[in-house]
Amino acid sequence: MTYHEDDLLPISALQHLLFCPRQCALIHVEQLWAENQLTVEGMHLHEKADTPQHSVSGGANRSVRVERALPIRSLQWGLIGKADVVEFHFDDAKKLQRIVPVEYKRGRPKRDDSDRVQLCAQALCLEEMCDTEITEGALFYGTQRRRLTTVFDPTLRSVTLDAIDRFRQMSQAGETPPAVFTKACKKCSLIEFCMPTITTGSRDVNRFINRQLQAHLDAAAPLSD
Repeated sequence: MTYHEDDLLPISALQHLLFCPRQCALIHVEQLWAENQLTVEGMHLHEKADTPQHSVSGGANRSVRVERALPIRSLQWGLIGKADVVEFHFDDAKKLQRIVPVEYKRGRPKRDDSDRVQLCAQALCLEEMCDTEITEGALFYGTQRRRLTTVFDPTLRSVTLDAIDRFRQMSQAGETPPAVFTKACKKCSLIEFCMPTITTGSRDVNRFINRQLQAHLDAAAPLSD
């Protein structure tokens, strides 16, 4: 299947989806956003990577060409976005040997696959654009100042394609999943929109509605003599 330009989904949404489906829907379906210290720090980390430019390294042979803020897309998978850094490695004969996408992250490596899936989706786009196979990329974490290699094996590719399908279904349905309160909610910039401590679970929602209704009735009740 080939998607139309108007139907392309943002690659960044996949990272949000795997981190928290509700956060993903609030941002990409309801178009809500808010900043906090963590998002600002992340924005500062991306400032250099988000400035379109290219450079070469590798001595006289200039064996590595580095592109920053490279626009990417895939009509096959229906994705669009921007790669922080893409390295194009050449041999001495100036023949392209491999392509390595690099994604910058503010914090530390996550336990889930959200960062790796985002990077793998970038690789899918680059494979289509450059008509070549990309075997690995890298995640650079600002807190640890470490660059970790990510291999795009069949398992990660499968997880990535599943995330693409899930996000497309969410976008088409226009539905926001219910909140599930976790420790991570306290650091989320959208906590005031999400209200996870209020909306988690139907029982909590009913309790909240009943409290609001009772407060309204109490305020409207006439005072006794």
